[in-house]
Amino acid sequence: MISLDPKKVNSSEFHSYMVSAVAPRPIAFASTVDKEGNPNLSPFSFFNIFSAKPPIAVFSPSRSGRTGATKNTYDNLKEVPEVVINVVNYELVQQASLSSTEYAKGINEFTKTGLSPLPSVLIKPFRVKESPVQMECRIQQIIELGQEGGAGNLIICEILMMHISEGILDANRRIDPRKIDLVGRMGANYYCRTTGEALFEVEKPLVKIGIGVDQIPDKIRLSRVLTGNNLGQLGNVEKLPELFEINEFRKEALEDIFRKFDTDKTALKRELHLKAKEYLDRGEVMSGWKTLLAEG
Repeated sequence: MISLDPKKVNSSEFHSYMVSAVAPRPIAFASTVDKEGNPNLSPFSFFNIFSAKPPIAVFSPSRSGRTGATKNTYDNLKEVPEVVINVVNYELVQQASLSSTEYAKGINEFTKTGLSPLPSVLIKPFRVKESPVQMECRIQQIIELGQEGGAGNLIICEILMMHISEGILDANRRIDPRKIDLVGRMGANYYCRTTGEALFEVEKPLVKIGIGVDQIPDKIRLSRVLTGNNLGQLGNVEKLPELFEINEFRKEALEDIFRKFDTDKTALKRELHLKAKEYLDRGEVMSGWKTLLAEG
């Protein structure tokens, strides 16, 4: 393992490690205007949400690593403290990337990227019509984090209104992660797309108290087959299956394994752990537990 002291490493080199390690990052596609009303549009991957009441989003248009100059977005926010944060999905990621070009102040990125400006309801900056979610925001605070190249400027925004395309909603009027098809920023030129096999669910331990990994029997916890993720799944159950449930499951689903490896206990244990891992990787946690406990 290498250890890096940011005070002793070139800032651009340290930056490359940071953005490759802390990823994927959501992208704030920020629309602003200057005091003359000239629009600006630029993406920022130093971005997230920080509060629900009040609803707060935070992003950072950093100073140029080469010149130390501030971004047009930052300059505009000092003049007109309002911004539309448009989310970036796969359909517009190339146009969003194009808007990050360092055009001269006053150049309209909507025109350069071919994206459509849409008037906002409460603030001056335009929304991006093609974005599936647009958030009209008022700036609460700007915190300058430094004056050197690469220094961030923390923009704290209160979300005043959110616009959501009906085309990305599911039957319950919630945002469907498959329909919104978001992208995330990685290091270098890499992005990731949150669709297909990249999407998976992890049950939140909020409404129940899981037994914890420390309560898993050693013969299971020290398995050479199960991963840390698998142990986390096993530790997130409130209670173990009853003996009669285990016996019934053994007869229905595991009898062939017991018959095949009846005389080889080591091989039997491995096969049961492999079978349990299959269940766990499919999210069938109780079936995984029954398989592991069937060994006795």
